[in-house]
Amino acid sequence: MTPTATYRLQIQPDFPFSAAAEAVPYLAGLGVSHLHLSPVLETVPGSTHGYDVVDPARVREELGGETGLRDLSRTAREHGLGLVLDIVPNHMAAVPRHNRALWEVLREGPLSPYARWFDIDWEAGGGKVLLPVLAGRIGDELGAMRVEGDVLHYGEQRFPLRESTAKLPLPELLDAQWYRLGWWRLARTELNYRRFFTISELIGVRVEDPEVFDATHGKIIELVRDGIVDGLRIDHPDGLADPEAYLRRLDEATGGACWTVVEKILTGDERLPAGWPVAGTTGYDALRHIDGLFTDSVGAAELAVQYREFTGLEGDRGGYWEATARRAAYKVVTNELAAETATLTRLADRICAADPALRDHAPWALRAAVRELLVRVPVYRPYRVGGEEALPVEAAAAAKGAFAVAEEASAVDIVRDLALGRLGEGPDHAAFRTRFAQTSSALRAKSVEDTAFYRYAPLISANEVGGDPGRPAVDPEDFHAYCARLARDWPATGTVLSTHDTKRSADVRARIAVLSECPDRWADFLRRITQEAGRLEGGRAPDPHLAWVAWQTAVGFGMPYHERLETALLKAAREAGLHTSWTEPDPVYEQAVRAFVDAGPAGAPLYSVALFDRELDPYVRANVLGATLVQLTMPGVPDLYQGTERQYLALVDPDNRGPFHHHGPSDEKTAITRAALRVRRDRPEVFGESGTYTPLTTSGPAAGHCVAFCRTDEVVTAVTRLSLRLTEAGGWAGTELTLPEGRWTDLLAPERQFGGGPVLVADLFADRPVALLSRTTVREGSAGSE
Repeated sequence: MTPTATYRLQIQPDFPFSAAAEAVPYLAGLGVSHLHLSPVLETVPGSTHGYDVVDPARVREELGGETGLRDLSRTAREHGLGLVLDIVPNHMAAVPRHNRALWEVLREGPLSPYARWFDIDWEAGGGKVLLPVLAGRIGDELGAMRVEGDVLHYGEQRFPLRESTAKLPLPELLDAQWYRLGWWRLARTELNYRRFFTISELIGVRVEDPEVFDATHGKIIELVRDGIVDGLRIDHPDGLADPEAYLRRLDEATGGACWTVVEKILTGDERLPAGWPVAGTTGYDALRHIDGLFTDSVGAAELAVQYREFTGLEGDRGGYWEATARRAAYKVVTNELAAETATLTRLADRICAADPALRDHAPWALRAAVRELLVRVPVYRPYRVGGEEALPVEAAAAAKGAFAVAEEASAVDIVRDLALGRLGEGPDHAAFRTRFAQTSSALRAKSVEDTAFYRYAPLISANEVGGDPGRPAVDPEDFHAYCARLARDWPATGTVLSTHDTKRSADVRARIAVLSECPDRWADFLRRITQEAGRLEGGRAPDPHLAWVAWQTAVGFGMPYHERLETALLKAAREAGLHTSWTEPDPVYEQAVRAFVDAGPAGAPLYSVALFDRELDPYVRANVLGATLVQLTMPGVPDLYQGTERQYLALVDPDNRGPFHHHGPSDEKTAITRAALRVRRDRPEVFGESGTYTPLTTSGPAAGHCVAFCRTDEVVTAVTRLSLRLTEAGGWAGTELTLPEGRWTDLLAPERQFGGGPVLVADLFADRPVALLSRTTVREGSAGSE
């Protein structure tokens, strides 16, 4: 059953299955068709997110166990709701004391029946698995280790001992194990297992192995076959060896009856591979298009100029998006992903050494070629053997520019052909192709989402997963073309505005996006607020980039809680890695950040921020309500993050990963959400897979400020875009929207009705900047009334 709308709940010890069951009546009344649960399989104790799975064969006891999940399903079905689960096929938690499968591998080595579960390069580690868990070098940590029975203790961590080694002296005992305990900093260069991005606490799982797939998916398949689960959200498919093969195996195992979406980030005009047996993505591509619709391209360009002037950043120092992203990619591939680059270099060198036609490429040249090509992959990862879309000729030509000698640059061609599967088959060839793709996705995520997005900040509402800060605006024609393509090719894909991973919630982004309509006002405000804060002790930001980010964040967040704002800005500074970082924190700089937050955005100048926000409120309202209605009525299945049916202000995790509270006050956004969800539920034929999408024509001087479309000739959505610019231009001034023939009732104000044909937009938006119309008369040729 394809959902009409899903509602994401963060299931965790503070909000277990029983608490979700209590929320079911409320959510059923809201109008969704399915509850979307964060991961529910057994994790590291206390996990608030559920992605650190330790046992995929059991439902997590801290949440209520399998009995609690089945009870929740029963309660949900009594209210007409189904369940969608978020599952994590790519990785498990690398915590031996809780992960039995990993424990057995560490105890028994590569001959363990569980060794095939994990993506470990035993040869690279000299027959051992590097565990980068020590606070310092091992010589400094020996005193913190002790042996009890057949277990090695280090702080709260536990490690199994190889048979008959427990009585050896400690140095000999450590050398005798199938693992090597090492300083945590060694992970960057010496790690020999695949991990999730750069998180060594999460170890890659080889679900491409049929036996591993069966062992790690048996419980999920059982829940699907038992009718407990109707849909699956697949976390991070780009990390898998072969996403398409995995999805086909999953589709076969579930009998093809499960609505499945993948957390696939599409870049630019990239399309989801047509061969994947899924309903579509989880919706970050929709987020980018919706946010872009409410962003002014001219004003965004002016903000970029102001940003460069204010921060003093120019050229490849970070003043332009492309240069910023490229510099961040070099940083990540050279530092955080050095071990992954080394693995690819070893594979390439081994392949070349075995083929006389490929010999005499120095390892340093192959390493440079790997690095230069990885930073130029324009999408998250390549998929098809032989396809050039992910490694175009232009990328190879640019990569060769890093070589001083043209003949040595031919290593780029070797690496490119290996990545595209053009140099034959064999275990090493397949391994290189797979690891190149997996490393590419990790590099893109870490360098773009987790680094460049924090280094380039003219309009931080555009710095969102799947976004393009270099092109933050989407014009109505492009938006309509995107929606038409979804209706045709992926009508049941997911759409989102806020998720557990968004850096800022939709309502925060909507307020910040208004700044693209008034760059002059922003410049004046920034000048005044900087001077005001600068007169206070500690009120001067430690650098201008942080000041820009901080004041935009304060404007977007409204009246910020001090702790939440401080947490967000410290995270931003550490992710950017320009003055401090997670691994090399600068205490002096970070204290300056805290002092600035205390005296500035969370201090006395907060009153000035509130006054500026009040000026923007009418235009923020148009953005928030417009984005909400568009997401809920465009092609696809809308997913609502918990609490976003009303005003929802969140910055970063854990701010946006807390337990659900459904007793908050209803507001105008709630009314629009409820009306849209209910018409979707009551009219599935209008919004479902057989529904159509038709842009509506607006004419007049302000035509570009109204976006409208009709779903299956039965329901019309109309919203206001760039409302501040509209006001400055004099309003609607006779602009008309042409409605399809018939009579139409506004579901947001049922007493308001309109006839078909031209309608004054000023009348349509007399009470609010959006309208949701439903046909109330029989269409000519229709078999019955609605």
